[in-house]
Parts: sequence; structure tokens; C-alpha cells
Amino acid sequence: MYMDAGLAAAVTALRTCADLAHLAHVLLQFRLAYVSRESLVVGCGKLVWDPRAIAAHYALSLKGLWFDLFVILPLPQVIFWVIIPKLIREEQIKLIMTILLLLFLLQFLPKVYHSIYIMRKMQKVTGYIFGTIWWGFGLNLFAYFIASHIAGGCWYVLAIQRVASCLQEDCKIKNTCNQISLACSKEMCFHLPWSDKNGLACNMNLTSFGQQNIPDCLSGNGPFAYGIYKGALPVISSNSLAVKILYPIFWGLMTLSTFGNDLEPTSNWLEVIFSIINVLSGLMLFTLLIGNIQVFLHAVLARKRKMQLRFRDMEWWMRRRQLPSRLRQRVRQYERERWAAITGEEEMEMIKDFPEGLRRDIKRYLCLELVKQVPLFHGMDDLILDNICDRLRPLVFSSGEKVIREGDPVQRMVFVLQGKLRSTQPLAKGVVATCVLGAGNFLGDELLSWCLRRPFVARLPASSATFECIETAQAFCLDAPDLRFITEQFRYKFANEKLKRTARYYSSKGGAAAVRWAARPRRRGPPAPPLRGHVHVAQAARSPRVSSRGSDGTM
Repeated sequence: MYMDAGLAAAVTALRTCADLAHLAHVLLQFRLAYVSRESLVVGCGKLVWDPRAIAAHYALSLKGLWFDLFVILPLPQVIFWVIIPKLIREEQIKLIMTILLLLFLLQFLPKVYHSIYIMRKMQKVTGYIFGTIWWGFGLNLFAYFIASHIAGGCWYVLAIQRVASCLQEDCKIKNTCNQISLACSKEMCFHLPWSDKNGLACNMNLTSFGQQNIPDCLSGNGPFAYGIYKGALPVISSNSLAVKILYPIFWGLMTLSTFGNDLEPTSNWLEVIFSIINVLSGLMLFTLLIGNIQVFLHAVLARKRKMQLRFRDMEWWMRRRQLPSRLRQRVRQYERERWAAITGEEEMEMIKDFPEGLRRDIKRYLCLELVKQVPLFHGMDDLILDNICDRLRPLVFSSGEKVIREGDPVQRMVFVLQGKLRSTQPLAKGVVATCVLGAGNFLGDELLSWCLRRPFVARLPASSATFECIETAQAFCLDAPDLRFITEQFRYKFANEKLKRTARYYSSKGGAAAVRWAARPRRRGPPAPPLRGHVHVAQAARSPRVSSRGSDGTM
């Protein structure tokens, strides 16, 4: 036996880096304010900022200073470089393995727990660590891997103890103990893991080794009962570092996954206890894994199940009302495109229970840029824009459907978020003006002139064009009562003449007049007014197509 000094140095460096990170966490806790529990009884919590109170709270808490200091104690470094070489020279094999086993359980497990505890505290602050189903699923798999590493490491250490017991019993029976040395002449050896030389290259002054005793204890063919450690004999006799690291992890993963079904322990009490712990740990980890998978599948399939139920109810309703096949097909198309657009989540339903200020800020973030596309709202202050955004609601239009027909009362302003709509407006003498509205455009601007008209007329204005959805479109709409409420509530802002001229110029009737002016025969006189949007003017099939483009992309 000897200690691989190169591997020990790498482990020591990694362990020291982890200890430094935990030490930084300890120093941070002395400056981190906390919420007083006494203040939670009569209020929503009070932050304590006093440095002395923070230090006292951290030092007296159950998971505070003393546990953090215990986790970062440099016990592994001291044991690796001071105690283990001394015990190897004295050939105290069982004592070495006992110390390593206790060190593994009392230092490695608390550090893993402390790391997870810190990351969960970070989740409360940031919301990103372990905040999704995938993170929880990955954390459970990582816990399986860590548990396999722990179980495999303990199994390997206990197997070395069993081999040492076999050699000692064998030497007592054959009276050859003075010929066997379990320790190399160099208790610490530096050699490269990828080197072709085996571990014995570090042992130049090897004494009598007793080759007649080694095969019986390392092959498992002798009378000595190894029990669950028999599979570790090829690993112990191997000189490959990768085998010694990976095979115990594989054994632990296989044992925990099968709940220890292949374990056949002997009557040794430590071996029986170790087998029981493996079975219970595998059962617990498997239960947690299945639970996380169930949560993940529920999160993934819940929306799909909701969609299937809605489609089933819709089909049942259409069959009961005996709708014609053409209407049924349009309903199915709308439901599919609506579900694909909103992915099963109603945005306004999700935020309706939020506090008013939070809901207003969210809707302002979602809708403000669209509202600013309306020329009438360019000069409005933030208060009016916030009220407009707060009253917007989402809409989805399926392709081929008419949003509004010419002559129908305009009941809402629509701000296009995604998709395309086509506007067709018949003019005099068979001339038809067409316009395509895309993301950022709006329609229903007749309501602006209707709200600002004095004296006010209760009858809604008629649409001057037909709007048809070319492809699936998402939009926000502002209903006529909401728009009228805003113009009445903030009349001082809508009463100036400049705003009225803007509304008159950008109304649909003004646009129609501009198109008619562009389509009329050219004569001497004042120049035609500028056109807004991308307008195509066509006159039957025999008339040439005339197109003109404006600057602001609206009709």
C-alpha cells in the first residue's frame, strides 16, 4: 500500500478551493441583514441592519457559524499528508480504512448538504437556481450520482479492510506473518496516472512479499468469505486509477438502482448494516426520482390535457347544435391557431390578481410601444398611456377570418402585435384600395374622432373598410367604452386643436379622401395630400394598378 501523492495534491487543491468559497460565504453572513422573527407576528417583517445584532444572530443560529466552520475545517488535508503516511509505515490498514470511512461520512456529506443549502438560499434571492422542473430533475439525478459515489467509496474502503483481514488470518494460520509487508517502502509516491508503469514502480526496496499468499486473498477462491466485497477484488489488484475511481461509482449506482437485490452479505455485522443502508437509500432516492418525474410529466402534459378537453367540449357542442361542416372547420382552425399563439396560457388571467401597480407596470411593458404607434397618442403623458395600457386586452385572429366588415359599427381599436391583416376599401367608379397591416399597425381609428366629436353622438361610427386576417394574428384591443372613458377623464389633454387636427387627418375617412385624390385624373391644382401606409388602388380587372407609399406605415 502507498498513497498516490499526485492525486492527493489534486484533491487537496480542489478541497481548498471549495473551502475558500465557503469561507467567503461565512464572511458574507456577518454583513447580511436578516428578517426578525418577532416582527413577523404583528407585521410583514422587519430587516435588522445592526452589525452586532447580525453577528449575534449568525453565531447563535442552529445552521449558523459553528456548522459553517465545521464544514470548512481542513481535516482531510491534515489526514492525507500527516496521518495516513504514518499509519502506512506502521501497517495499520484497518485503522487507515476506518479513518477514511469516518472522514468520508463526517466531512464529505456535510459539505454536500451545505452546498445545496447555500444554493437553495440563493434561489430565494435570484429565483433562477432550481427554479424550474428541469433543475429539480437534474438535481435528483445529481443526488443519485453523489449517493452512488458515497456508496461505492464506502464499499471500496470496506473491501480493502476485508482483504487486509484475509491476509492477516492467512499469515496467522501459515506462520508467515514475518514475510508479508502490506506497506511499500515509499508510503508516498508521485507517478502520472497515464504512465505505463504500475504502482510497484514506486517500491524499489520491496521486502519479502509472500507471493504464495496473495492469489488466495485477491482471487476470492479461498475459504475466506468476502460477501458483497467479492466484486472489488479485481479493482483492488488493478493498477489503473480510472478503474479504481469509476468502478465503485458504477457499483453504487447499480446497487442503489436495484435496491440491493444482488447483494449477498455474510454474517459480519458491519456488512449487514452497510447492505441495509444501501437498500433504504436506493428506495428513498428512487421514490424522489419518480416523484420528480411525475411532477415534470404533469407540468408538460397538463396544457396538452387542457387543450384536449377544450377540443372535446367544442366538438360536442358543435355536434349538439348541428353546425354545418364549413363552420365546424372554421371553429377547429381558430382553436388550433389560438392555442398555438398563446400556448395554453391566458396572460391576462395570470396577472389579474396582481396588485394594481404591478399589473399596470406589466401591461405598460407589453403594450406601450404599440400604443405609441398611434399618432394621436404621441404627445400624451405617462398617466394617460398607463390608463390606456391597463385597459387593453389580448385578441387572436385566425387566418381567413374577417376582423370587421365595411359598414359595421367600430367597437374597438386593434393594435397588431404579430401577423398580417388586409384592408380593402371600395372607392368611386369601381376603384378598390387595399392596404396590408403588420406588427405595430392599428385599426379602428374612427373611434378617436367619435370620442372627440362635440356634440357627442352615442351611435358608434361605421367602418370605412373591410379588414381580413391574412395569417394568424395576435393583437391588443381597446374597447369603445374604455376609449371614451379615457377621453372624458382626460378631456383637458384631448381638447386642444392640434390634437383634433391630428385625429381628423389620421381618421379612416381622411385616408379614403387621400386615396380618392390619388386615384382621380391628374389636373392642374394643389398637390395631393400625402398617403399614409402602403396603399394599392385598383379599378376592376382592366384597370392598371396604382400604388403609393407613405412614411408612417399606417392606413
